[in-house]
Amino acid sequence: MASHDIPQLELHDGTTIDQLGLGVYKVPEEETEKVVTTALEVGYRLIDTASMYDNEAAVGRAIRHSGIAREDISVATKFWLEDLGYDNTLRAFERSLDAMGLDYIDRYLIHWPAPERNLFVESWAAMLALKNDGAVRSIGVCNFHPEHLERLISASGVAPAINQVEMHPWLTQEPLRVFHQDHGIVTQAWSPLARGQILDEATLVALAAHYGRSVSQIVLRWHIQRGDAVVAKSVRRERLAENLQVFDFDLTAEDMATISGLNRDYRTGVDPNDRN
Repeated sequence: MASHDIPQLELHDGTTIDQLGLGVYKVPEEETEKVVTTALEVGYRLIDTASMYDNEAAVGRAIRHSGIAREDISVATKFWLEDLGYDNTLRAFERSLDAMGLDYIDRYLIHWPAPERNLFVESWAAMLALKNDGAVRSIGVCNFHPEHLERLISASGVAPAINQVEMHPWLTQEPLRVFHQDHGIVTQAWSPLARGQILDEATLVALAAHYGRSVSQIVLRWHIQRGDAVVAKSVRRERLAENLQVFDFDLTAEDMATISGLNRDYRTGVDPNDRN
């Protein structure tokens, strides 16, 4: 699949993002450059990393050595809890930019709200300054509940362009998605396959057989048809390519509802209110 065949979603700041991209969480630094290079070769143009992943430098090398124009690749990174606060956020951004060897970052995100620290509003002010300076194209957050988002919007008058959260058929995040829709925030899923735990779900296995697709493709297609953005992870070329083959078929409305009905509010990660 050519990269331009990946649908794009428009963010409220006027930029766009590919609806499906590559995440590199838990990809060792020594493997990341190869994985990102392979992903770019098979058609990915959205790469999602974070300072906590310890592989930003490898992501940057892959992008710089790819032969693809920088403006055709969308890069997101995030800063960790210890870097919450106005000045800390600015310093964290400079470290990430230096590590990747890039002139700008497409999307800069608060990794976790850490509400007990009570610093994410200060960080948001720093991110607004970075965006106003042109160092960042879009700013957003990860793992924010509606009450966290409301604080940002109330304090600044500016909603995040994107909120990246754990989301899959066992955690459909419907109330949060409604909040996002009401405030023009794009929902982006991390752990879209529940870290692989969902691949043996009998309902999904049956649907995969019916459509002649893999379970991963069925679940990713469910995400896409809901209108959400997705960050999927793989280190294997064949799986990277397979994950892109989800734009040439449609799930019926009944099957979409069946998949959504698997929700059990199950998290593979921690609740954002519990990470401080």
